[in-house]
Amino acid sequence: MAEQEEKRDDKKGEKFSIWDLPDVPAKLPPHIEFQRSRVLCNLDAPIHTENVTYGGAYASMGVDNSLQLDNFRKNFGVEVIRLTKEDMEFDLIGIDVSIANAFRRILISELPTMAIEKVLVANNTSVIQDEVLAHRLGLIPVIVDPRLFAYMSENDTSNGKNTIVFKLHVRCERGEPRMTVKSNELKWLPNGSELLLESKPDSNPESKPRTYTSFSCSQDSLPEFSNNPISPMLDITIARLGPGQEIELEAHAVKGMGKTHAKWSPVGTAWYRMLPEIVLLEDVEDEDAEKLVKTCPVNVFDIEDIGNGRKRATVARPRACTLCRECLRGGEEWEKRVSLRRVKDHFIFTIESTGALPPEVLFTEAVRILEDKCERVITELS
Repeated sequence: MAEQEEKRDDKKGEKFSIWDLPDVPAKLPPHIEFQRSRVLCNLDAPIHTENVTYGGAYASMGVDNSLQLDNFRKNFGVEVIRLTKEDMEFDLIGIDVSIANAFRRILISELPTMAIEKVLVANNTSVIQDEVLAHRLGLIPVIVDPRLFAYMSENDTSNGKNTIVFKLHVRCERGEPRMTVKSNELKWLPNGSELLLESKPDSNPESKPRTYTSFSCSQDSLPEFSNNPISPMLDITIARLGPGQEIELEAHAVKGMGKTHAKWSPVGTAWYRMLPEIVLLEDVEDEDAEKLVKTCPVNVFDIEDIGNGRKRATVARPRACTLCRECLRGGEEWEKRVSLRRVKDHFIFTIESTGALPPEVLFTEAVRILEDKCERVITELS
């Protein structure tokens, strides 16, 4: 007992500090948490749009706002909503908008694909100029995995590892109606170019004729292409030929990225939006409920029967909200009854593929590139 009294006396003599208090789980007040995590979409303009990234912003309240790996792992998630051959919709949960935007930019400009870069025109009597024809050919997606090919520099020669050759030879005979030339007419040449280079006068006449490419072997002999031949995206109109007009050319496709030219971009578009959150601040019943349902052009709201012949409005499809604010335009009273919000760390992401690669492959490749960028930064800083 005497020892305990001595310890108490010692503690009484020490200076007390707030930092000596035990750690307690602190939370932000509801109104500050709302400003931190939600964008409020009022009738005139959205508010609370900024993101608080400073780790010590809420230190006075005992809340650590810094990015911690454990918290990120616990809150982060990816949920695939829709997946088809052409597009993919998924949710990115628990990330900052800067990461979502970096992911979007990688999809548009840093994923490599194969696209027609060089067009050798042997004959073109159509109304389309050679330059315009070459530009149209370059924008046709080539259905092949670009990871099977190498980049081609200015000093490299065209070979089977860095070049794909297509041939186009169509003619509209006289007396026939006008014909439409589509990308189906592009024929893959697995052995390389068939156009001969001009030989020098002193060259050996017995040597093998030289072409614009030097393939050591046929590409269709490789296991990657034996059962999966290379082809362009079908049913894309290239030109229209009148009677007597003809197009004969070769198109050489190489590997590149969208930041060099848009023809190498593997997506038609990649975009995201914050998750809509619609909250009814009070019950909307009977005639007001029917009025609310009719004002929404995308059918976000629905009506449920609550008995005794009464009806009540409910939020049935919040993801469909396009922020048109039609539900708030009925007067000031509706702004007090309906609240339109956006969740700052929950993004609805959509990838629309051009057809060169499936959207799920584009997603995984973009994640890999983002991971390589992070590792490069860590290596340079360490």
